[in-house]
Amino acid sequence: MRNIHWRQLLEQPATFVKWLVFAAVSGAVCGGVAAAFYYAFEAVTTLRQAHSWLLFLLPLGGAAIVLLYRWCGMEGDRGTNFVLVAVRENRPLRLRTAPLVFLSTILTHLLGGSSGREGAILQIGGSISSRLGRLMRLDDKDSRIITMCGMSAAFSALFGTPLTAAMFAMEVTSVGVLYYAAIVPCALSAILGLWMAQLFHVPATAFALEGIPDLGPVSLLQILGMGVLFALLSILFCRLMHAAPRLYEKYLPDPLIRAAAGGALVIGLTYLVWLWDPGSYDYNGAGEAVLRAAVEDGQARPEAFFLKMLFTTITLGAGFKGGEIVPVFFTGATFGCTAAPLLGLDPSFGAGLGMVCVFCGVTNCPISSLLLALELFAVDSSGMLAGQNLCLFAVCLAVSYMLSGYYGLYSEQKIVYSKLRPEFIDKKANEDP
Repeated sequence: MRNIHWRQLLEQPATFVKWLVFAAVSGAVCGGVAAAFYYAFEAVTTLRQAHSWLLFLLPLGGAAIVLLYRWCGMEGDRGTNFVLVAVRENRPLRLRTAPLVFLSTILTHLLGGSSGREGAILQIGGSISSRLGRLMRLDDKDSRIITMCGMSAAFSALFGTPLTAAMFAMEVTSVGVLYYAAIVPCALSAILGLWMAQLFHVPATAFALEGIPDLGPVSLLQILGMGVLFALLSILFCRLMHAAPRLYEKYLPDPLIRAAAGGALVIGLTYLVWLWDPGSYDYNGAGEAVLRAAVEDGQARPEAFFLKMLFTTITLGAGFKGGEIVPVFFTGATFGCTAAPLLGLDPSFGAGLGMVCVFCGVTNCPISSLLLALELFAVDSSGMLAGQNLCLFAVCLAVSYMLSGYYGLYSEQKIVYSKLRPEFIDKKANEDP
């Protein structure tokens, strides 16, 4: 009994030291790769903007991505869903996932496909850290934690949001259950990832938010109304994202033809947009300039949110690579910027609300979304959100989370507890409750 007692006393310090080391390694490696991804992403975006003719190569680029995955034996790759399964069930992630998704995402953006970057970086971080776990001979449970460490480090490095990154890795896999055993490793990895990004001068994502109202009965009703609208928009985004690949597979079963056709559709849509906005490439790539204009200047075209959803679903549904979260930010911000004045709110504030609340609706991650608001937004260019300002975001996020139902971007995400009552349901996102 005495030996057992001493073993128990030593277990916690030993585990703490172990994760200090493992989290540091994961954070440094994944943070460095994320920094390289950031600079590659910025380089191809600048190149595409300087040479608009690259858009015409998008069908060829789509076919090249399909062939690349086929040659590497990963034609059935399901993107971020594989990372969620790896965390929940400890299924191995292949190291080749990292260079594959790195190259294919860069190619998608170089040629004008509409996608984000966080889906790619979650896969990159998860696959690298999963490999590190195997090299370190971690057991089943610890392998899951180190995969979350890689997700946290890469996300934090790319966006400069360590709190959000750590919580998102723990929250996104199983809605209603937090992997608290991973809180120290994920937090440490996120901080190390951020430091690596700062070492390579990767700027953090941040916005100056204007027009936040005081908390009162009128503003509370306005916020509740915005939350309802964001929940409906979240459902629409998820339904479109899941409908697009099914329609492609039904009518274009050959992946090569599907990717080429998707590229051609994006080209056609781009030139249709020119009918009312000549020379615009706002919906190709990530669209971060439009996003920033909506949040900081309160300016967005009323149709922008729908067009971004359309461009993104056509691009990713066809087999191009990238993430959905930056397009979600774009969609939420431009919709919020347009809808907020209709309810008597400042368009800049509405755009900020839309960014995080639609993110919450499509990922089912309210705590991560609240931390995202805290880390992304400065109030009137003078300080971070706090107090009653943050309460406004919390209420809107709660409404969006509750009313968005059991939809989600990731089909492998588990909804463990009901959103309406304290009961266990254990279903996958997008299934009927």
